[in-house]
Amino acid sequence: MVNIIEIKGLKKDYALGKTTVHALRGVDLAVEKGNLISIVGPSGSGKTTLLNIIGCIDGATEGSVTVGGSEITKMSDKQVTDLRLHKIGFIFQTFNLIPVLDTTENVEFPLLLMKKHSKADVRKKAEKLIEEVGLKEFAKHRPAELSGGQRQRVAIARALVTTPDIVLADEPTANLDSVTGAQILDLMNEMNKIEKTTFVFSTHDMNVLKYAREVIKIKDGCIVKEA
Repeated sequence: MVNIIEIKGLKKDYALGKTTVHALRGVDLAVEKGNLISIVGPSGSGKTTLLNIIGCIDGATEGSVTVGGSEITKMSDKQVTDLRLHKIGFIFQTFNLIPVLDTTENVEFPLLLMKKHSKADVRKKAEKLIEEVGLKEFAKHRPAELSGGQRQRVAIARALVTTPDIVLADEPTANLDSVTGAQILDLMNEMNKIEKTTFVFSTHDMNVLKYAREVIKIKDGCIVKEA
């Protein structure tokens, strides 16, 4: 199988006052195209940092990161932006929805940025996903009018609407009840099987781990075991 993500010697340091925090300490990781993996580890272990770097949201201090055949550490800002828009869907713990847009408009937004779909197709794709995540009756609500769980579902629909090659999900079920969480995981699992979308989860949720074909354990910025 072809690796859609390849990471070698990845290090990430943060300056915290006069102290340097070593968030990642030489991570090596390969993810096959179409895989569904979970990254697990305690708080502060480096899970979110790793996802942010794969998702081109943060940069590496040292090492190489190749996503979809492109080494992002050697790409221009525009190339990185294009890669993120066309190849990667990201589900954030903090939702990152646009406050002035309603549910439908938030989900449509990445498709509109791509500028390759008609407005009718954009609306059709957005409405289909909004229904699949159980928010049809909240299609015209803005984020402030939604619960945390509902906002999480909007964020998930937005991440999936472009049918990206890779979806990075940072605690995707953290704000969902068990029933809704299971529905969302089923939706992602189906997308993984049909579209061959690669999913990388960061999670504490044992239900998410049941869906994973591979579990990567990380501690103190290092991968300690792959199973």
